[in-house]
Amino acid sequence: MSRILVVDDDPNIVRLVRSYLEQEGYTVLTAGNGLLAQQMIRSERPDLVVLDLMLPDKDGLQITNFVRADDSLRATPIIMLTARVDDADKIIGLELGADDYVTKPFNPRELVARVRAQLRRIALDKEGGTESQILEIGRLRLDKGAHQLFVEGELVDVTPTEFDLLYLLMDSPGYAFTRDELIEKGLGYSYAGMGRTLDSHIKNIRKKIEPDPKNPTHISTVYGIGYRFEK
Repeated sequence: MSRILVVDDDPNIVRLVRSYLEQEGYTVLTAGNGLLAQQMIRSERPDLVVLDLMLPDKDGLQITNFVRADDSLRATPIIMLTARVDDADKIIGLELGADDYVTKPFNPRELVARVRAQLRRIALDKEGGTESQILEIGRLRLDKGAHQLFVEGELVDVTPTEFDLLYLLMDSPGYAFTRDELIEKGLGYSYAGMGRTLDSHIKNIRKKIEPDPKNPTHISTVYGIGYRFEK
């Protein structure tokens, strides 16, 4: 069974999240500060991290940077917990590599659903085998087996969520995906307010693949519908 690291300096939140995750059969590890979290991520190699944004000594953004900078850890899904309600804070978390965020106070069942969806996506990627499934369109090359994105031959870092969304779009060039389709097929689950998370991920992908992100030529917005990867 998957191992989840829950990182929060509030012991009540840790107990609550741990209880719900253990009821689902997950093995739960915990850390109450950023330094311990970093040490445990390195030594225990959890399958997913539930990470509070505001932590003593090292905050959630620093921990996310640490994970994404390590080749052996970078594919680890991260769900960020934040007490802040400012959209800018949430976007920063996603831009730095978090796969999802949950705003406190939160419904623990919803958090469990997001954990399950992230782990299911990783499992599906592994079931695809090690054989490369390569998509190449224009300047972009996606290698699903290696989970790598190349832009004009240069390797570009993307989060697991960004990779899956881009693969979904590139696999059907010219097709206008609705927002609901991208949320359900690309992110694995749906809930109220998910649209903003999707938009943040698309914005991040555009920054990494577009010559001019403000005037995208690869991923177009189909107004009133969703997004399309141009042929």
